[in-house]
Amino acid sequence: MTPQPNPEAGAAVKAADRDHVFHSWSAQELIDPLAVAGAEGSYFWDYDGRRYLDFSSGLVYTNIGYQHPKVVAAIQQQAATMTTFAPAFAVEARSEAARLIAERTPGDLNKIFFTNGGADAVEHAVRMARLHTGRPKVLSAYRSYHGGTQQAVNITGDPRRWASDSGTAGVVHFWAPYLYRSRFYAETEEQECARALEHLETTIRFEGPSTIAAIILETIPGTAGIMVPPPGYLAGVRELCDTYGIVFVLDEVMAGFGRTGEWFAADLFDVTPDLLTFAKGVNSGYVPLGGVAISGAIAETFGKRPYPGGLTYSGHPLACAAAVATINVMAEEGVVENAARLGADVVGPELRALAERHPSVGEVRGTGMFWALELVRDRETREPLVPYNAAGEANTPMAAFAAAAKKGGLWPFVNMNRTHVVPPCTIGEAELKEGLAVLDAALSVADEHTR
Repeated sequence: MTPQPNPEAGAAVKAADRDHVFHSWSAQELIDPLAVAGAEGSYFWDYDGRRYLDFSSGLVYTNIGYQHPKVVAAIQQQAATMTTFAPAFAVEARSEAARLIAERTPGDLNKIFFTNGGADAVEHAVRMARLHTGRPKVLSAYRSYHGGTQQAVNITGDPRRWASDSGTAGVVHFWAPYLYRSRFYAETEEQECARALEHLETTIRFEGPSTIAAIILETIPGTAGIMVPPPGYLAGVRELCDTYGIVFVLDEVMAGFGRTGEWFAADLFDVTPDLLTFAKGVNSGYVPLGGVAISGAIAETFGKRPYPGGLTYSGHPLACAAAVATINVMAEEGVVENAARLGADVVGPELRALAERHPSVGEVRGTGMFWALELVRDRETREPLVPYNAAGEANTPMAAFAAAAKKGGLWPFVNMNRTHVVPPCTIGEAELKEGLAVLDAALSVADEHTR
């Protein structure tokens, strides 16, 4: 894992990228993507030979790190056996991936509908809920992200929705619990939970329960800020769904497959949804794959009635072979347990110690390998370090912080006024402490913008 500098090759890669690649969520002329030469484990490197410790896990999906040899070998073996086959057939890799996933999902979520990623998993979960109930509306939270396709982005609660919000998508947003910035004037987790549930039930009643097909929540919101829900909240949502005949959908695209120190974040709260979406960590992003885990009752709806949906590459053999290998690696190597142990023994204590030293850190929250630091200008007022949805000059403090982290060899995950600590779940203690030391230094740059 010794990077070999090759700046000429890097320049060629960047030139081709600039000429032909159209990047997502970006103003094309204002970005300068890093040309990546290789990756292994918790690190990647550029063509100048500079190595970075990846505290973003790609986009929070390389749960087993880069280039795990057993998963690479499984993809190679599947490619030599059967590179692809249509989804209407029974294929070994597809069947085995579904079995392994169903063994780990909570409750009776034993049927697996495969998609190509998280957004289309959400699209199909919503379609299933609407067809199962015969109702049109979906309720979802502000401060959420569910994907970039048309339905999924309308369900999303963050500003990426705005440009595509049709206003006719049948989506109603509500406030989920977030004690640090409570919309309910709560002072304790118990108050926040009770008031958030009261708000949700009021929303249901005023929207008309008979019009609501589903409530969808990220079990622990990811990009929106890793706000771990207070004890009792998800159980309370489950109860409301049962009371009003609403399908409960949990989005585990980011939180699933070991990220929280459990196979699924739902296990932390002892809650079983009717539908559960997944992607990312199911095969560490080695080949695109997502899906919906389906309860018996909803699966029965389509027992003798065709489900009107599908994808050409549903359950692609290469992706499913990668999933089989990934899940087996996670079980054999104790990856979920590693995430839980290091989250409790190293990340949590170290981040809380950072918060004591840095006035820019307003709150630390998380579990497993899924943590966020909320950065503020003023701890007393909790004014964010940058305004909501800041861009350009307004985002200068966060940009300076991120630049300092990268200069120190750490690749951070930054969104709005937060930095997330989301390294691979396979990371070692020494690597973690190396990254946290760089984070410590970079936070001194953020401190310069506090009052």
